[in-house]
Amino acid sequence: MSGHMIRKRLAFRCLLPPAACLLFSTLAPVAVRAGQKLSDDDRVDILRGLMSEYATAKALLPRSKKPLPFDSTGAWDKQAWEQAGQQFGPAARAGDLVQVTHLNIENDKIVFEINGGIRGANRGSWRDHVQVGIGGVGPVNTQQNSNSNAPSGTSIALLFNGPIPSIKADDIKKILAPILNFDTQSATDNYVEKLPEPVQKAIKANKVIIGMDRDQVLLAIGKPRHKERNVSSDGTETEDWIYGDPPGKITFVTFTGSKVTAIKEAYADIGGSTAPPLVAK
Repeated sequence: MSGHMIRKRLAFRCLLPPAACLLFSTLAPVAVRAGQKLSDDDRVDILRGLMSEYATAKALLPRSKKPLPFDSTGAWDKQAWEQAGQQFGPAARAGDLVQVTHLNIENDKIVFEINGGIRGANRGSWRDHVQVGIGGVGPVNTQQNSNSNAPSGTSIALLFNGPIPSIKADDIKKILAPILNFDTQSATDNYVEKLPEPVQKAIKANKVIIGMDRDQVLLAIGKPRHKERNVSSDGTETEDWIYGDPPGKITFVTFTGSKVTAIKEAYADIGGSTAPPLVAK
């Protein structure tokens, strides 16, 4: 685009109402580069700026076997997403903290894996067979409870309806703003400052204590390697968040309802068998 054309567009923008000017300025970073192709530097910037990034869900993110389509204009089929949620259950609800765990840049779209994708909730491993006596009886079959309210994983396809233009990670975050808020740092800091002092200290020390909720555990020690639901003999439902890989120390954080009610540690060898639980420090 020539300098003359840019000046004409800027002059036109100044004649618009303030609200329209604000919208134009928000979209300008993407529009200015619309005629340029995605470069190798752009790809590196996208990977660095979005891989492993955390965001707060601003809308229901359903689990889906296929990537959920989201247009680069900021539009998406809310009804189709709702139907996917009814069929496969939610990956995250508004307000949940999620993470971009993988992304793939294709010719006309960028596919984001959220919280390990749909495989994250169902992938089998040695952890599915660890028995340490938490919760009374054995684990509930997670395949039969895939429509539970527990957070899971999904994937989102950002569609450009043509070759991806020159674009940066910050531009993509703006496009995804209707469903994901990547500006979580300040909100997290304010949230932690309002928590009881013991919980604040535990989060800052990367430890879990009894009484924490799921968001607080995520802030303290991150996402678990595996989740397992159990039902005790009296019908009480619990959920274990399991951290660590064999061989080594395995930590089990048990939730009853929304709160941590037990923290146990065990040693697992390469085969996955565990020694008696250790006393948690």
